[in-house]
Amino acid sequence: MTKPLEGIKIIDFTHVQAGPACTQLLAWFGADVIKVERPGSGDVTRNQLRDIPDADALYFTMLNSNKKSLTLDTKKPEGKEILEKLVRESDVLVENFGPGALDRMGFSWERLNELNPKMIVASVKGFSDGHHYDDLKVYENVAQCAGGAASTTGFWDGPPTISAAALGDSNTGMHLAIGILTALLGRDKSGKGQKVAVSMQDSVLNLCRVKLRDQQRLERVGYLEEYPQYPHGEFSDVVPRGGNAGGGGQPGWVLKCKGWETDPNAYIYFTIQGHAWAPICHALGKPEWIDDPAYKTPEARQPHIFEIFKTIEAWLSDKTKFEAVDILRKFDIPCAPVLTMKELANDPSLRASGTIVEVPHKKRGTYLTVGSPIKFSDLQPEVTASPLLGEHTEEVLAGLGYSQQDIFNLREIKAV
Repeated sequence: MTKPLEGIKIIDFTHVQAGPACTQLLAWFGADVIKVERPGSGDVTRNQLRDIPDADALYFTMLNSNKKSLTLDTKKPEGKEILEKLVRESDVLVENFGPGALDRMGFSWERLNELNPKMIVASVKGFSDGHHYDDLKVYENVAQCAGGAASTTGFWDGPPTISAAALGDSNTGMHLAIGILTALLGRDKSGKGQKVAVSMQDSVLNLCRVKLRDQQRLERVGYLEEYPQYPHGEFSDVVPRGGNAGGGGQPGWVLKCKGWETDPNAYIYFTIQGHAWAPICHALGKPEWIDDPAYKTPEARQPHIFEIFKTIEAWLSDKTKFEAVDILRKFDIPCAPVLTMKELANDPSLRASGTIVEVPHKKRGTYLTVGSPIKFSDLQPEVTASPLLGEHTEEVLAGLGYSQQDIFNLREIKAV
């Protein structure tokens, strides 16, 4: 099967998570992604949090599937020459260096555009160009704080909280992939390349838009009716932390199930949507609640929403999280078990859909990783192992016209 991005060559100058998440996605869909790494060391995540001595860490393998690895010392003239040849033959260069790094290497936007006017240069940044913090180094948790996620996550009597989801890194990579694909479509019409940049702050804020919505509502009316603080609590002039309340206006909470005393994840998330109120009452054996004026409308329920959740927890007390969801889904009630990483790793549905895949690796053996979260009717992305450091150097150089003797000489002077 021909893959949609076959024929697109990408120079991957990224490291750690945000950039590699972007280029891995494009590689899954058929792009020829050449990861350019420093000879002898490569991407820092190759040896971060290792679980097997002398083998690439899972941090690296799970973000660099389907790629080729070219080792190249761009500080040497020979390395710069190779990179210039690669730029002339490529479609996209993706980087997440610090500000000005490409310029210092001698590959400014102007130089890249001169070498290849059709080149798309895509960058991950901490903050957008011109932002007053654009010189700050940004990591995952920094981005979550700068983008508004941390201030609105957690409980009202505790500190701002970081999400375990990679809202700053992988989320930014996904946004950048969309930008690259858009630029490629634009190039088909204009014949020209362009710069594409996504900042981590912007990407986090994009996922927090409902909180920006709430800020404006709060400023207008002084309260937020779907937050636990309403109607008895107090609101300041900023969006508060709402614990486990639903962000879409539907009251929801994490509720204990059978076994919670010994299992920290024996919980379900339960949402009380307006249209689901009657089915909820029937499921709980509380049909009298359906027309009770104290419970009939969302406005009536909100003042004692936690009393309702207590009743639901009592109903859940003799049911595991899986048993509870199996009952509730028959009533079309929005809910889900709180799933652990172990449960997700062994979920047969996720294995069957390709969301969780096992991949053979030359040094690690088989390891588990995520597959494409995007599903197609005519494409089944195949996930292959991440490359060993410099594994494809000879192949890439031969493709650029270098002879075996040339490659040997380049290795002797450690340019590759």
